Amino acid sequence: MPEPLAEAVIRAAAIYLGAGLVFAIPFAWRWAGRLDPVAREGTGGFRILLVPGGVLLWPWLAVRLLQPGPHPPEERNAHRRMRDGVR
Repeated sequence: MPEPLAEAVIRAAAIYLGAGLVFAIPFAWRWAGRLDPVAREGTGGFRILLVPGGVLLWPWLAVRLLQPGPHPPEERNAHRRMRDGVR
């Protein structure tokens, strides 16, 4: 790979990860509860664990935060149907 191309790839990765870090910290401490109500009760350790994923997945998480409406619907599977008495 030519050196200018390699430098451009590394620079792009650094910009992406830097933007992800800027997004992930407030996401972990403030915004995660908007996507998952259970995350509102998360401890400090839980929030620290959210940061690496937030750094890598920040574009998808940002889009999810900007979408109006409630959090995702509850999953419907055989175990939940059995719990609810529905077969």
